[in-house]
Amino acid sequence: MSLKTVVIGFLGSQLDSGLGPGRWEKWRPTVSICQQEDLQVHRLELLHDRKHLALARQLVADIAAVSPETTVNLVEMGIADPWDFGEVYAALYDWVQAYPFDTDREQYRTHITTGTHVAQICMFLLVEARFIPGVLLQTSPPRKQAAGHPGQHTLIDLDLSRYDVIAQRFDQAQHDAVEFLKSGIATRNPRFNALIDEIERVAVRSRAPVLLTGPTGAGKSHLARRMYELKKSRHQVTGPFIEVNCATLRGDGAASTLFGHRKGAFTGAAADRAGLLRAAHEGVLFLDEIGELGADEQAMLLTAVEEKRFLPMGSDRPVTSDFQLIAGTNRDLRIDVAEGRFREDLYARINLWTYTLPGLAQRPEDLEPNVDHLLARAAVDTGQAVRFTAEAKAAYLRFAQSGEALWTGNFRDLSASVTRLATLADGGRISAGLVDAELQRLRWLWQRRPMAADAGEVDLATVLPADRLATLDLFDRLQLEAVVRVCRRARTLSDAGRQLFDQSREARTVVNDADRLRKYLLKFGLSWDAVSG
Repeated sequence: MSLKTVVIGFLGSQLDSGLGPGRWEKWRPTVSICQQEDLQVHRLELLHDRKHLALARQLVADIAAVSPETTVNLVEMGIADPWDFGEVYAALYDWVQAYPFDTDREQYRTHITTGTHVAQICMFLLVEARFIPGVLLQTSPPRKQAAGHPGQHTLIDLDLSRYDVIAQRFDQAQHDAVEFLKSGIATRNPRFNALIDEIERVAVRSRAPVLLTGPTGAGKSHLARRMYELKKSRHQVTGPFIEVNCATLRGDGAASTLFGHRKGAFTGAAADRAGLLRAAHEGVLFLDEIGELGADEQAMLLTAVEEKRFLPMGSDRPVTSDFQLIAGTNRDLRIDVAEGRFREDLYARINLWTYTLPGLAQRPEDLEPNVDHLLARAAVDTGQAVRFTAEAKAAYLRFAQSGEALWTGNFRDLSASVTRLATLADGGRISAGLVDAELQRLRWLWQRRPMAADAGEVDLATVLPADRLATLDLFDRLQLEAVVRVCRRARTLSDAGRQLFDQSREARTVVNDADRLRKYLLKFGLSWDAVSG
């Protein structure tokens, strides 16, 4: 059984106009629909305004003359302002919701040549969202004006999955965006690649805050800037990228730097200052190490993020700034919230999109493509191509991917290492000898921190009773001494836990370094207060 064709469209008060006999000399879109040789219209739902009722009735008569098999239903739309998008869409939506669509017996065409631009957009959206089942219908006049010629018509199916070329372009655009975020580096780590895929979608679809976590040097700042540049290329932001490390902000200077101040707000405030939040208007504000912000600054930031306004220091008038916030931290803010160092409401506000960037040691398969990328960048900087010998590259990667390579500074360490190799390479060749010297340097670099940690004697007799101390194996004694040494250098229990479990914490879904350390100390009957003094 062939389906009957139903067309839905607005009356064109200008294009369809004409009440005298001369109307047949001009092209009228609504009439032309019913004159197409290869388009049999069984029913036309003609939407119109009350004031155009006379014209609508004339069109009914004219269509009956050229296509007697077409039934025309006049649908009066009570729209006060045809240029009010909200009003037009609401009226159309209500009509569509009540319309008895029957896709088993009818096929639907939505005419978008007539009506205001607002009406055409609303019809497009209703078809695209499938509230109106079917496709769009567009009509156009004949190329050469000829009396009575119906012109042409085109059907537009908004199911883009049917258009391979368009689908391929969408796929390619997404692929290019992901490669842009990765700086063109062919990373191989599945976890990291999946993370960047999602960040790409969020970056181009959302203006909500984003929280980037991970160890120092994992690339949080670089990724934040790339996200901004991607958004700017899509015309989603027009303002600048503003970056500040919150760990550098102290005292009155913290609030002043971020929120600005009025002249005379505090000693030394000799002139008004706009502040970085205002500078980031219509752009992106990247607050690195956001966990270092003081309590007052956290409260002010929450208001600025939620309401897009805040009070500069010394001012009683709020200012506005519409920016997107990207925050970075190498701390576990969940622990900081639990221990009262970070506001729970601010954490909840910035925690909609949270991504943990893995450290370099957790991405051994990505070391080779990153080394190649850094060498290519060094070649651009120096104007000289630099390459490893096969033996040298194998030796470097073998060490870099081993457990001996700590990469405590992550990409900062790797970038510095490759820069040294590229600078010292004779004739643009990195030899096995040069690699061997670099590996010795890296071993020395990563041994400095344990050596510093070993400085200072720990007398366990000051924290343990003599009888308990006498029962400890040498292994437990040495391990406990090292743990107590770290605790005495750390500011808090959480800080000590982060240092002691710096590698294994990355593999855990739920991280609670403080609890792990507390349980370890409890095995010896010790508490944080007992060992941190």
